[in-house]
Amino acid sequence: MAVSETGAAQEDFGSPAAVKAVARRLLTEAGAGGLSPEAVAREGSLPADDVRAVFPHRDDLLTALVIDAYDASGAAMEKADETAREAGASAGARLLAVARALRAWSFANPGEFTLIYGSPVPGYHAPPDTVPPASRTPAVLAGIVRAALEGGELTPPRRAVPGPPLLLPEAVQLFGGVPEAPFSDIIERGIVLWSGLIGLLVFQVFSRTHDSVRDESAFFDYAIAVAAESIGLEVPGDSSH
Repeated sequence: MAVSETGAAQEDFGSPAAVKAVARRLLTEAGAGGLSPEAVAREGSLPADDVRAVFPHRDDLLTALVIDAYDASGAAMEKADETAREAGASAGARLLAVARALRAWSFANPGEFTLIYGSPVPGYHAPPDTVPPASRTPAVLAGIVRAALEGGELTPPRRAVPGPPLLLPEAVQLFGGVPEAPFSDIIERGIVLWSGLIGLLVFQVFSRTHDSVRDESAFFDYAIAVAAESIGLEVPGDSSH
């Protein structure tokens, strides 16, 4: 079996896995703007025709990377939640565990984190097949909130969403229906929690909090606890990071 100068097996040159491995390296080094089949071929010393045979256009490659990133980050959260549930953790402890798991994945994979949560890539429009992988993160959060609701772990909110529901049917379906009062706006609150988690990670991954707090890991836990209060969920104190 022939081996290239980079150590890659010849038979692997045209595989999607080999191409994506090089593309992920490019994401970290040059960002999504520098990504193309030709750039991947140059970076990885791969035959250009083989790269284009797998990913003919830049958008094909971007879509594959987006799906992988959402799947990998979602899987990290799901694994953390499963471990916490098996240990008999409360809903608040489960929330902290999955948030920490997403944070660890984000810092370990900054290029992919930026791809899915950073600025949009000019000219790229994610196709529908990216939606199920992207839904894994909110699905984990929704499952924890649903468990907290059914287990009586939520404190009723002091403020209700004014006017008619603010939700699309897809959000209601993901949660499993709109609960009765006083938790009839828990899905809206869950979306606030979800967006707050991603915003906090953007601040930390892109070094927006390093000059404001002494311990970014401890601050992250504190911020998750504060955000959880908005849905009436208590996150237990835990000094381990």
